[in-house]
Amino acid sequence: MEAHSSGASIAAGRRVVEPSVANALPHFVPLLIFPLVFAAAMYGGWWLAGPFVFFMLADRFDHLFGLEERNMDPATTRESQLFLYKLSLWLWAAFWPVTFVFALWQILFVGQLALWEIGVTAAILTLVAQTVFIVGHELVHRRALWERRLGEFLLASVSYPHYATEHVYIHHPRVCTPLDPGSAPKGLSFWEYLPTEVASNLVGSWRFERRRLTRRHLPLWHYTNAFWRYAVQIVFWYGLILWWGGPWALLLYLALCGSVVFSMKISNYVQHYGLRRIRMPTGRYEPVKPRHAWSAAYKFTNWLYYNMQRHADHHTSNRRYPLLQHYGEAASPQLPGSYMEMNGMALFPKRWFETIDPLVDRQRAQFYPEVDDWRAYDSRAFAARPDAFDVIAEIHAAAPGLAEWINRSPALLDTLREREFTDLELPEGFLGDAEAEVIARCGLARLYWTHELSLSEMRAQLDDIPVQDAGEAVEAAVEWSNGKVFQIAVHAMRGSLSVSEATTALSRVAEASIVTVLAAVEEDFADRGVPEASGGLAVAVLGPLADGEALPGAELDVRFVYDGGPARYYEALCRRVRKALRALSRNNLLLAPVPRGGPEGLQSLAEFKEQLRNPGSGRELVALARARCVFVSGDSGIEDRFAQALREAPGEVEPDLPSRDAASPTGTDIAALAQGPPR
Repeated sequence: MEAHSSGASIAAGRRVVEPSVANALPHFVPLLIFPLVFAAAMYGGWWLAGPFVFFMLADRFDHLFGLEERNMDPATTRESQLFLYKLSLWLWAAFWPVTFVFALWQILFVGQLALWEIGVTAAILTLVAQTVFIVGHELVHRRALWERRLGEFLLASVSYPHYATEHVYIHHPRVCTPLDPGSAPKGLSFWEYLPTEVASNLVGSWRFERRRLTRRHLPLWHYTNAFWRYAVQIVFWYGLILWWGGPWALLLYLALCGSVVFSMKISNYVQHYGLRRIRMPTGRYEPVKPRHAWSAAYKFTNWLYYNMQRHADHHTSNRRYPLLQHYGEAASPQLPGSYMEMNGMALFPKRWFETIDPLVDRQRAQFYPEVDDWRAYDSRAFAARPDAFDVIAEIHAAAPGLAEWINRSPALLDTLREREFTDLELPEGFLGDAEAEVIARCGLARLYWTHELSLSEMRAQLDDIPVQDAGEAVEAAVEWSNGKVFQIAVHAMRGSLSVSEATTALSRVAEASIVTVLAAVEEDFADRGVPEASGGLAVAVLGPLADGEALPGAELDVRFVYDGGPARYYEALCRRVRKALRALSRNNLLLAPVPRGGPEGLQSLAEFKEQLRNPGSGRELVALARARCVFVSGDSGIEDRFAQALREAPGEVEPDLPSRDAASPTGTDIAALAQGPPR
């Protein structure tokens, strides 16, 4: 990953911040606001000035403390070294509800504050609550369930819990594309951006939950629908306000929440304004890189807002905030001021465009010198019909008048898909020979499945699916895998793919799914802060999956071989891996269900070598000798040592085995391939 390589290069250049008490303490600065708010809500009067002075000094302190362009090295920093950094965030999350409830109690119930003091206190709460989205955002990205739920509760305190769904599952995978309403195109003012962004957040998150439940064959009202949690949290906060202050208090609370959401949307607008991921020839967008978010390096603002200005690295990794990397101009566009300054400027479109648009042009020239015309990317038609990019680009280049038409009414593009248009564009008999047309279409299918859709491309597709833990990775892999298996089966049924071509493609699908799930399990395991072990673990597949001859219903024959210790570390990791692989095999069109207790257990490398020297039978020896390592955890050298063990194994003996040809898929397997595995 780019972020890791960056961290390594920084460490090599001695531009490193070491995790320590001294370096963690500045991140406790945001907690200083809470005693100031308590005093202001309790005493009113001049005490109300304290929180305002605190925030007004931030700009001064930015200039006083200067920039921080050094990074903590994620490759060498252990999870246990981040405890104080995490504690500062957890304390903020704990203090906010208490402070918020106390201030509301003073405003709505105690009644000792004058009307003007109530207004000022509400303004103070609005200022402080801006950090709710920063802390809530950090928490909803974490792998631990309790942290994600705490993040949702914080977001619910300002009436925006659905942000937890929208941000992770919509904004992140679609950032800097027209599919993401949160990524403002160049030339769109904040005031035009705001209503669409707010509406799409709620509608988009609801649609995502509905699709997720539909894919799992569950009703919309199932208890796993996240909106049940959001509703309970919202009812708690609004019920509390109504109980204390009545209907008028609800209006005050709505205004306060609206102000907080408004300030958060300004930050969203600034973070990605004008930045676009280019569309590749495959139709997919390029991977997210640091160039796709604006960066700033002001030290005090990063202390105050938990490294919010390192947003560029946040989109290329799922690091905790102290590990986020700062990228210089060579990798990420830099804002001319801090995020706080730029948020204020965004409210004034003329000044904003004059300042930022030239920087956007410079970013495009720096990172995309091969793109001469960006009008299609900035087109509102592209935002409405991203799948019609090629036609939009053609129109923008050749007919500016028509470009204005489709920008005003993108629905015009749909007429290009109607039969009367497509028949004229590509009439039947385009090659003049029906047999040649069949051969051409088969050739395209074979080229795609045997060459273009490689294992790395499959992994890239799976990586594009947003998940937060191994459970979600399994669900995503099953859904993705089943879609690919069905497509391959239909191609085989129609004769577009031969059986050998289909089994090769199916084996890649299986390997991509397995590797993606195991990588997620490894991340979950590491996130627990378990002390690292020496050596590494090799996960190898046997049988048809290893030979590239997988058919629907293939058995998941896996071996786990470790070298190093302690053994209990690898035993604990393998328990999680086996559980995930069993889940992956359920409702899977390609893999046969793995029985409880399987796949087989863990072996040390020495035990594996002994098994190769003394196999139970010739069949077992052949199966083991054909094993293929598909995933490595820890020391990457375990893969070489595993391969060396296979090379040193005795020669293959097949006294009672059917020939490889007889064991390979035959033409009669085409029907099974199309029908899927028996259940």
